[in-house]
Amino acid sequence: MAVTPVGNPYVESSDLVANYPGASEALAERIDIVGVNPFADSAARATAIPSPTEGMMSSLNDTNAVERYDGATWKPVGGKVLQVVSVAKTDTFSTSSLSFVDVTDLSVSITPSATSSKILVFVQSNGSTTAGNSFVFRLLRDATPIAIGDAASSRARASSASRSADTSTAIPSSTIFLDAPSTTSAVTYKSQILVQAGTVFVNRNANDADAVSQARTISTITVMEIGA
Repeated sequence: MAVTPVGNPYVESSDLVANYPGASEALAERIDIVGVNPFADSAARATAIPSPTEGMMSSLNDTNAVERYDGATWKPVGGKVLQVVSVAKTDTFSTSSLSFVDVTDLSVSITPSATSSKILVFVQSNGSTTAGNSFVFRLLRDATPIAIGDAASSRARASSASRSADTSTAIPSSTIFLDAPSTTSAVTYKSQILVQAGTVFVNRNANDADAVSQARTISTITVMEIGA
């Protein structure tokens, strides 16, 4: 029995028939180590490979991630974008709440493929109030506010804040934040809002006159899993 330059076994024509089973088994074991084995998810992989060997590779169909076993854990291959999930809110929303409330349908869920992964979050929103009033956005991971400023007396801890100069303009507001959820369970990122006084409108201006100059806009949340 011989091996290729990269160590894969094979049977030579001069080998005895008795060598065939051993060569076949050695080749199968080698393929398990260097091949990229596909599985439905991490649970299916754990069932099929209860005791992985360092250097093994696998791909997970549920997250479309390729991972390598480093001797202790399965880790995504390369520090790169492993998956992208986005939601776009095109309808309008309004509230007169002086405390934070969810912006309807402005949330997105993602399931990290490894606890070491980071989640890069991009939020772009548009809002408007009666002239002179402020409105405040904040970002949450599940029920936990993230990407917010330090506590300072009664001031709102927020991700972004804007003030309407007039009632005919929607003001853009954005947040970019690199989060470390440290989990392989699904997490949900969502946007909340409050208003200083009066009513705040999302994806429209406060005036909302029926004219081409009075725009309806879009708000989005995009999340990217970044491999360690």
